[in-house]
Amino acid sequence: MKNAIWIFGDQHRAQALGCNGDPNVNTPNVDRLSAEGLNFENALSGFPLCCPARGSLLTSRYPHNCVPGHQHPMPPGSKTIAHAFKDHGYHTAYFGKWHLDGFQESGGRAAMHVVPPDRRGGFDEWVGFENNNSQWDCWVHGGEGEDAFQERLEGYETDCLTDILTEFIEERGRLRQEGSEAPFFAILSVQPPHDPYVAPAEFMARHNPAGMELRANVPAVDRIEARARRDLAGYYAMIENLDWNVGRIRSALTQAGLEHDTHLIFFSDHGDMHGSHG
Repeated sequence: MKNAIWIFGDQHRAQALGCNGDPNVNTPNVDRLSAEGLNFENALSGFPLCCPARGSLLTSRYPHNCVPGHQHPMPPGSKTIAHAFKDHGYHTAYFGKWHLDGFQESGGRAAMHVVPPDRRGGFDEWVGFENNNSQWDCWVHGGEGEDAFQERLEGYETDCLTDILTEFIEERGRLRQEGSEAPFFAILSVQPPHDPYVAPAEFMARHNPAGMELRANVPAVDRIEARARRDLAGYYAMIENLDWNVGRIRSALTQAGLEHDTHLIFFSDHGDMHGSHG
């Protein structure tokens, strides 16, 4: 039985990849996935908004029958893809952004909200957060009872969440060597390239707003172009950082002896406009 890993960011529009022809971005690791596998060029998000898209993604239900709006909760007891994999003998794990517990940002910072264990989609392992728009101040939680924890990640969100996934991969590799491994399904869900558009300095240094090549459907209006260029410079830096972490995941699979037994699926919850149509 093959393992599977979902890797996805938030608001990463489909064209913003080298393999899809974007001249502004260098994504060698995702491009390699495309070259060695399949690029689903006609695939669409189930909804152009975070919470409904994620609810539909995990449950396979239409958003209006699951999570119909922003900050709406996934219905209690919902069957998710985790249940489907577990029914076939898989160990399941979820790492990162959740945004399905219905927490209202008007009530405080969602990054500090603890999703109850019975609201975590049925995954065997779950380390995540409800929502967070501060990539350098990301808090995660997990466990339950005496094993419950909540802690601040010591670094950039995408890098640190990838650290957690690669540690999981290393453990699955050890279990394989011991002969006690079950197939696994894991999800890495990161907030970037969602705004604010900041990335580690080495990635930010690669992009200058003045050098951005805008899409043809961005109107020639000074304020719109200026905003799009400024945002896109950080956006592409975040994407290139995510791509670098895809490379780290592939290296971890190789070192664990799992590279030939694991499917990698890279996508996004939905896209972003960045000046298109004004």
